[in-house]
Amino acid sequence: MVGMGRVYKDTSKPSSSSESPSSPAVTTSTSITETVNGSHDFKITGFSLAKGMGIGKYIASDTFMVGGYAWAIYFYPDGKSVEDNATYVSLFIALASEGTDVRALFELTLLDQSGRERHKVHSHFGRALESGPYTLKYRGSMWGYKRFFKRTALEASDYLKDDCLQVHCSVGVVKSHTEGPKIYSIPLPPSDIGQHFGKLLESGKGTDVNFEVDGETFSAHKLVLAARSPVFRAQLYGPMKDQNTECIKIEDMEAPVFKALLHFIYWDTRPDMEELTGLNSKWASTLMSQHLLAAADRYGLDRLRLLCESNLCEDIAINTVATTLALAEQHHCFQLKAVCLKFVALPENLRGALVKFVKKNMSVYYLLVVAVMQTDGFEYLKESCPHVLTELLEDIVGREVIVEIKEDLAFRGTLHAVDQYLNFKLVNTTVADPLNHPEMLCVWNCFIRGSAVRYVHLPPDGVDVELLQDATRREARAS
Repeated sequence: MVGMGRVYKDTSKPSSSSESPSSPAVTTSTSITETVNGSHDFKITGFSLAKGMGIGKYIASDTFMVGGYAWAIYFYPDGKSVEDNATYVSLFIALASEGTDVRALFELTLLDQSGRERHKVHSHFGRALESGPYTLKYRGSMWGYKRFFKRTALEASDYLKDDCLQVHCSVGVVKSHTEGPKIYSIPLPPSDIGQHFGKLLESGKGTDVNFEVDGETFSAHKLVLAARSPVFRAQLYGPMKDQNTECIKIEDMEAPVFKALLHFIYWDTRPDMEELTGLNSKWASTLMSQHLLAAADRYGLDRLRLLCESNLCEDIAINTVATTLALAEQHHCFQLKAVCLKFVALPENLRGALVKFVKKNMSVYYLLVVAVMQTDGFEYLKESCPHVLTELLEDIVGREVIVEIKEDLAFRGTLHAVDQYLNFKLVNTTVADPLNHPEMLCVWNCFIRGSAVRYVHLPPDGVDVELLQDATRREARAS
């Protein structure tokens, strides 16, 4: 919606015959009212399990941002109103952030999952509204339908498939602003300072410091390094600076990694990993990103570290996730660590494992993963940061495990909780061998101390757990 107004500023005096006529000065402005639009898809699985949770109780989507405000979808499996007696399901869109008199248009769509696209749509868009857009007075205000769909009809419809519903929500937040006369502008090119510094490095002109890395020598400029890295600044200009700048030796780093580090310092971009390694391989690129992340952390290059984290997240794979997870833990990359743990805990990746608990010095326990995804990376993970494996167990809370206390006593149940001392809480518990332990048949929920645990079998699909267990016991006897 666009409104146009003009303001006339009369600078002339009352007309007289002695004065020559003059044209009034005219200025213009434009008031523009429009919507800032966004949408969110909300998938509701386990509909049959959500029934009976209670009238007025809801399942909420994650919050999403549109027009500078947070929004959330609320689905009521048993309805929102007591008077409907759970006959209808209710669906609402709510303002989830602070706001006053937020005006918006909404559309709620229940998707037809038969492929015929006969969606159930309630929309403000594309039609005239007598009273204008809907106004939400404060945080928590809602728009929607208490009687969105009769529940019995919904359960027999094509909107419900595999016990799953899919809702699409569109929000258009009304915004108004006033524009003055357009001022012509000249387009500006993007910053090219990185190009200039990069070419300076390539030319080798004016270099005043050399680095020896793994048998190779690299020349650079002290001022550039000091401006970009606090570590280089201390090393080159601080109280404990290196006296010999003709050749500073860099330990514990490979030459291609240092070359990539210099590339970022001068060009302000991450180098092409394939060109740097000479290999057209995702594995080689991931390995270089891992080394470069460690180097970035070492020299205080936070932006480079984030670039490496982002690249490792995109290229996460089953044969590299363990070393990436250990790297994230050691260098405090919390976002990367969270992605790795979620990836490992996916059922298709965690194909089964036997976790062995070994007593050390009578009080300290650590984990030995005998087989998780069949990779060497988990041996490195076990040695470098074993407590991360506890977090891995936390990420599979809610899945079925078998906890063995003694060779002939084991419990199968749903992992409810595990703490830093490796104490386990199981629910829906059954004893693995009821014939030999009938006294345990009455145990439904149990708490098992880490000191008593010998083995934990993670979901064993596709893994010969007995073979793994026998191998581990032979190893224990040998040690």
